[in-house]
Amino acid sequence: MPFVRTLARPMLASSFVLAGVDKLKNTDDTAQQLSPLLRKAAASLPFQADEKMLARVIGGTQVGAGVLFGLGKFSRLTATLLTVISLLNTFVEWRSADISSKEGRETRRNQLLKNLSLSGGALLASVDTAGKPGLAWRAEHLAADARKGASHLASDARRTTNKKLAKADKAVRRAVEQATGA
Repeated sequence: MPFVRTLARPMLASSFVLAGVDKLKNTDDTAQQLSPLLRKAAASLPFQADEKMLARVIGGTQVGAGVLFGLGKFSRLTATLLTVISLLNTFVEWRSADISSKEGRETRRNQLLKNLSLSGGALLASVDTAGKPGLAWRAEHLAADARKGASHLASDARRTTNKKLAKADKAVRRAVEQATGA
């Protein structure tokens, strides 16, 4: 499986890297696509949103996360970032697509399916542990080990206490026998 990961990660990442570079080159087009979405979200944002800056951030994030993912560095984190950005891009491109003609609608549908496929691939990669246990598994097993350890400690403490009580009982009986027999 490592060979497949080594081959598949750069293949999946290449689309994100190229899309990010395209967004950085064509910041004005990206900003124009983001504009309707940001106008609706502007009321709920605590800051003034700049479409060009957001387009650059999205493009730069796609390039950076794509390169790191392709190299296998921070692959789960970068795949999660790529999934979120891909879903955002899918929504923005779907809303801004030209649907005035039959070809435009077909192109919109094809882009939607392609973007959803890439999002799905990135989402799968975000949960891929590469054969190593994830944090949830580790935490679950750590808790189970702690319960077992606590159970063994409690059992040992009971045995030790019972032995001490038995010795004390014998000592008290001997003392009573000596006191009454003397």
